[in-house]
Amino acid sequence: MNKTRNLGAVTALVLGALAVSAVAGAATTLSLVGYSTPKVVMGKIVQAWQQTPDGKDVSFTQSYGASTDQARAVANGLKADVVFLSTGDDVNLLVDQGLVDPTWNRQGYGGIAADTVVVFAVRNGNPKHIKGWNDLIRPGVQVITPNPFSSGSAKWNILAAYGAERRLGKTDKQATAYVQQLFRHVVSQDTSGRNATNTFLSGKGDVLITYESEAITSRRNGEDIQYVIPRQSMLIELPIAVLKTSSNKDVANRFIRFVKGDTAQTLLAQYGFRPVDRKVAARFGDRFPSRPGIFKVDDRIIGGWRHADRVWFDPNKGRMTQIERAIGGPTAG
Repeated sequence: MNKTRNLGAVTALVLGALAVSAVAGAATTLSLVGYSTPKVVMGKIVQAWQQTPDGKDVSFTQSYGASTDQARAVANGLKADVVFLSTGDDVNLLVDQGLVDPTWNRQGYGGIAADTVVVFAVRNGNPKHIKGWNDLIRPGVQVITPNPFSSGSAKWNILAAYGAERRLGKTDKQATAYVQQLFRHVVSQDTSGRNATNTFLSGKGDVLITYESEAITSRRNGEDIQYVIPRQSMLIELPIAVLKTSSNKDVANRFIRFVKGDTAQTLLAQYGFRPVDRKVAARFGDRFPSRPGIFKVDDRIIGGWRHADRVWFDPNKGRMTQIERAIGGPTAG
């Protein structure tokens, strides 16, 4: 009887060890869905993580495109374990679909993986002398900015333009009128920030409203692109989140922790993104100057993403729908 009991115990231990071994050795695949700009650096971060014990048995599928389009694709069934999008608005879209936990912005660094700011990319030597927002509406100045109904970059640009005017003392009505006037100077509204950059680099327009990170990425790629940080600009906070539907939540969360750690934050800084890790940010302080005029989406004049989405980007009655209709531009419908 004792021999039988002992044999059973040994068998159980062996089977348990084999099960643990199988789990430990099993390959995991994470699906990463991101917006267009960080494609190269996220590839580098994935490779760096795969050199660590946590990431050594993990493979990735990666998809990049216009942020809002990417969020809609995930909402419509595109497989994703991790999303790295360009606006909290796009993450909220997934929250509303029950795909991301509503507390995503209570994670480390408020759910943000990296920052950047809104800048003006200009032609060599800045021949139109673009320095501030009012320069964009001078006669003859042609502006490029993406389509706000597909691109997160476009949303940041619009809120930055509105917020800059408010911070300069303009009323809500005056600042909204400025945005409409600005869009009368827009000659191209591409689907994403990266496509807008390509249009600008092809020779169209005098100024591109874009991310600082996008301008730096273009320079790393050998493009002769210059940029100006306006005195009043907006801090762009780039969110990363795990999908509630992921079957690999623990692995996905470990990857996100790596993204917010020293190695990945250093890579992000090297590729033009402002680190959220303060120690890493301090090492790159000369590269990313702070400005007293930089404001955030939760500034009272913007009111956070929920308020901004309702006021500006509602496809039926938002201000941008009305502005686009007035100028003959693209709309969500």
